[in-house]
Amino acid sequence: MNQQENGVVKKRKDNTLQELEEEQMIKESDVKCSKATFSPRTITLIFVSLLLDLLAFTMILPLLPSLLDYYNKEEGKGNSLYASLLQAIQTFQKFTGAPDRFSSVLFGGVLGSMYSFLQFLTSPIVGSLSDAYGRKPMLIICLTGIALSHALWGCARTFSVFVMARFIGGLSKANVSLSMAIVTDASNEKTRARGMALIGLAFSVGFIVGPLAGAWFAATHNLTAGAWGERPAFYALLLSLTNVALVVFFMPETLPKEKRSPLLFTLSKTLDFVSPWHLLKFSAVKNLSEHQNKVLTKVGLIYFLYLFIYSGLEFTLTFLTHHTFQYTAMQQGKMFLVIGAIMAVLQGGAARRLGAAGAERAARAALALTPLSFLSVAAAAAPRVTPLSPAGWLWLGLVLFAVSTAFAVSCLSSVAAGQAPAAARGAALGALRSLGALARAAGPLLAASVYWISGATTTYTIGAVILIIPAVMMYRLKI
Repeated sequence: MNQQENGVVKKRKDNTLQELEEEQMIKESDVKCSKATFSPRTITLIFVSLLLDLLAFTMILPLLPSLLDYYNKEEGKGNSLYASLLQAIQTFQKFTGAPDRFSSVLFGGVLGSMYSFLQFLTSPIVGSLSDAYGRKPMLIICLTGIALSHALWGCARTFSVFVMARFIGGLSKANVSLSMAIVTDASNEKTRARGMALIGLAFSVGFIVGPLAGAWFAATHNLTAGAWGERPAFYALLLSLTNVALVVFFMPETLPKEKRSPLLFTLSKTLDFVSPWHLLKFSAVKNLSEHQNKVLTKVGLIYFLYLFIYSGLEFTLTFLTHHTFQYTAMQQGKMFLVIGAIMAVLQGGAARRLGAAGAERAARAALALTPLSFLSVAAAAAPRVTPLSPAGWLWLGLVLFAVSTAFAVSCLSSVAAGQAPAAARGAALGALRSLGALARAAGPLLAASVYWISGATTTYTIGAVILIIPAVMMYRLKI
């Protein structure tokens, strides 16, 4: 080897060593930052903030059928927005063979898909803005938008105003990914999974108590003078304004100025925030090493595939329990109450004790359980599958469903947060949340189509088989 070749080899070694040293310095800096800012008080405040938000958000869920009946009575004919959307739903019903009695469920699914799609658009943008300008100001903007959406709902005598309220609420829902970023800022590697589990716990409690509260307020006040949900909307607004005050006066800023990264919006950069391909590549996340980017890309794909199939199968459970088991609305409410209670117990107990390595193992186990849960539900819909009765197969599937759900999203979020440097966590978690929102926007519509064309057993079996893919990908992922 001549002297020139020796020089080239030495230069390559020096560059490689320098890259490794820089990567190690970034990791050490993040660790020091995490230790310095570790704050159980901040994590508790985020838990309370999310709980208030979710209690307000879920109040509307049991009221949707009566709200849609009200708008149908007021605007069901003519050229109104409601009539146009109803015509599209009826076309979908004729194509798939869905019975008329499920039109309100499908209507709610379309509104839910719109809500999720708007989250898909805004979550990565708001996350990147929080990396540049701080978490607290962006969180206040999001919560103010949510409060405005509840105020509009309280005035929504027409369907157009109601849709506008949902539209503003969807655009403002990036507060969830911001909350994840704040938890990551305010925790270290050992406590990050615990913080993410608290976020999951807030979801579980919110989805248990919120719908019950909404139904109770509606029943108590006998909404003859406000059939669009005026009183529940008022209580949701009250919770949202309390949330804004909590963040304004008590929430500290968790991303110091020296840790922030400048933000430049150009036409090409905009694609990083709205293109699913760029989101899967985490193109908007800066200062990632090659290994971090590789891990985040795989976690993002796992997260998207999981939620795409999972959300669709979750949505069609309503069809299955009504159509096959003749569950009443009250029985359905009790079913989801049991699921939520199991999740809350697990997220408040076992999930909170997980460290970084424990979160990885829990994510693998949760993704492995999910196909089994939906195979059990498929068996419930099939005739004469032994050794359990159809109801036995259903409840076995629902329990496995609750256990896997308690760990999957929070643990995958914890893994993703651990791969992003402090100055880019908002963008990373925003992109992850955006991928999940896109999955939740498309999954229910596809699953509903397959359900009514092919039947419950086929739908859940196909879904369970596809869910094996993210489980295997997670098992093979090297972090």
